Formats: sequence, C-alpha cells, structure tokens
Amino acid sequence: MSSSPLLGLVDYGSGNLRSVRRALEHAGGTCVLVHSPDEAAKCDALVVPGVGSFGDCARQLREVGLWDFLREWLVADRPYLGICLGYQLLFQSSEESPGVEGLGALKGKVIHFPKAAGLKIPHMGWNQLHITAPSDRLMKGLGENPDFYFVHSYYPVPEDASVITSTCDYGVEFASSVSRGNLSAVQFHPEKSQALGLSMLRNFITSL
Repeated sequence: MSSSPLLGLVDYGSGNLRSVRRALEHAGGTCVLVHSPDEAAKCDALVVPGVGSFGDCARQLREVGLWDFLREWLVADRPYLGICLGYQLLFQSSEESPGVEGLGALKGKVIHFPKAAGLKIPHMGWNQLHITAPSDRLMKGLGENPDFYFVHSYYPVPEDASVITSTCDYGVEFASSVSRGNLSAVQFHPEKSQALGLSMLRNFITSL
C-alpha cells in the first residue's frame, strides 16, 4: 500500500465519530468519513466503531447499503478495525438482538455478562488486558497488562480461540480483542485510552 493509507471511518448515522477520527489522525492516519459503498471502496482500510445496540447497528448499516459491502470486504480479507460494536458485529449473533444476523466473519456469538452479585453492568472504566498474542500487530510495544477503557454490557465468545489476542477479567474472563488475517477488532475504546490507545491505533496504521 501507499506510505499514507486512506482510512475509511464508517459513518452509518449512529453516535459521535469525532473522538475516533481525532484519535486516528493524531496517531498519524489520513481519515475520511464514509457513508456508502462507493466511498468505502476508495479506502485502504475500514474502521467500524459502534454506538447503540447490535440490532440497530446492523439495521443502519443495511439502510445505507454498507452491510453487504462489509461482508464482501471481510471475505476478501481487506484491512478492517472494529471497535466495540464494530467488534461484536463480526460474529454470527448477539443475545442483545435475538434473530438479528451478524456479519459472520468470525464464528461465535455475543452474550451478556452474567448477573453475578455485585457485578455492575455495563462494564465501564479502565481494566487490564492479558495479552495472549504479544506479536500481534495491534499489541506490539504495549507492555504487560496494559490498561484500556471499556463501556459494554455484552462480549463475544469466539468459537476459534486462536483468533483471540487479549483477554480481560470482569467477573468472567472474556475475549477483549481478536485478529485474523487483515481483520483486527477490540471490545475496548482505543480513542478513550490515552497514550496506549494512540499507540495501538498507530500500530494498526503502520501495519497497512
């Protein structure tokens, strides 16, 4: 790819993307908002954040014509970074929205945190990662047990454990990030995770 890859930040009409865009640009990326397949096709990599519910996010992506485009992009193993719901949507289904099909790029489902005594839901705030793949492109140079910022009530359970690059403990141990080919996705929010978050985004950009 070129020395300055073009990052397409997928805008499907949900949430404020300014903080993600600002973080990507601060990390050295050239970033544009994309609202359609034609705009997305011009990009070297796509970044899919997510605010709201699994079902609403899937519906809005379909409404702007990006759902099938994303599926084809993922099948072609083109660079993809999913953040929060952009991570969860990669799986086949979610307990949050029964009957709604995910992108299905990874086998597995998204489940709710167990209603254990004293466990506040959503899981919100800083928590440590246990990095299981330190050589993964996103994880390089982050050190041991780095802290990242989370806001979520659901988490994916990948069928293939080999895609998991980090885990996190919040009452249960869950997969906090995954990687396969050119696909990377995280449950936490790099754009809210200060210097380490910027380092992770820079890792993604420099890997293109």
